[in-house]
Amino acid sequence: MYEVSSEIYKETDFQSKKCENGRVLSTFGFIYPPSKDDSSMKIDDDGDLIVTRKTRAVIEIEHSSSTVLQLVGLQVWRGALLLADYLFHIRHELQDKQILELGAGVGLTSIAAAIYAKKVICTDVDIGGILELIRANVKRNGQILKGDLNVMELDFKKPFSSKLTKAITETDIVIAADVIYDDDLTDCLINVLGTILEKNPKVTIYMALEQRYVFTLADLDSVAPCYEYFKRKATDKHWIIRDMCIDFPQYFEYERCKELLLLKITN
Repeated sequence: MYEVSSEIYKETDFQSKKCENGRVLSTFGFIYPPSKDDSSMKIDDDGDLIVTRKTRAVIEIEHSSSTVLQLVGLQVWRGALLLADYLFHIRHELQDKQILELGAGVGLTSIAAAIYAKKVICTDVDIGGILELIRANVKRNGQILKGDLNVMELDFKKPFSSKLTKAITETDIVIAADVIYDDDLTDCLINVLGTILEKNPKVTIYMALEQRYVFTLADLDSVAPCYEYFKRKATDKHWIIRDMCIDFPQYFEYERCKELLLLKITN
């Protein structure tokens, strides 16, 4: 069966090591954003400028290096790192917030969120042992987490459980990365987003994705069909969709390409 592999593995050295179970363990390096105390210039007793050293750390993630399309959540994709960068950028707004991630994959972005947010709900469909893998990755990185991080199942094709519904009504921010790659699944995602915005009208949704272009004879141009399909479906819902500028600082080590998008969705 045909397999796909995330491009980021060839672009950046994540010091990946093979695991006995066939997966790999990679280290995703990042720089902690400066604290509020570091924002102003400081001078020592001799009148010299004090240079604040950047604090580096890593998130260790076990993941697959290639998968069939149905199991792409077992890999790490570029949008997850862009979304992690943005969460670091707005970190001061997250301290008393609850975040819920849709289609969290192996949990990298949820783990990044829990470095600053009060509580994070990490969700995905329970296939390929993905929920068990998320829990293992959360445990592996427990020393850098400041907020609570809980893992729940959310299948885009099934109704919400009562526990998940309660979590949604208590959530301030919903995030999702690289969940737009199949039109049928996108239809389900649109329904999920609609239900979330209905149950919690004040929630803010951030979605990161990489536009994947293909040349078609029908268009005589290179187009991103999966993203264009999502745009058409989302426009029909009359949500407020804002294409965010992505010139905020980069804290994680990866190639930030021009095809990346960050969307903000509200009622």
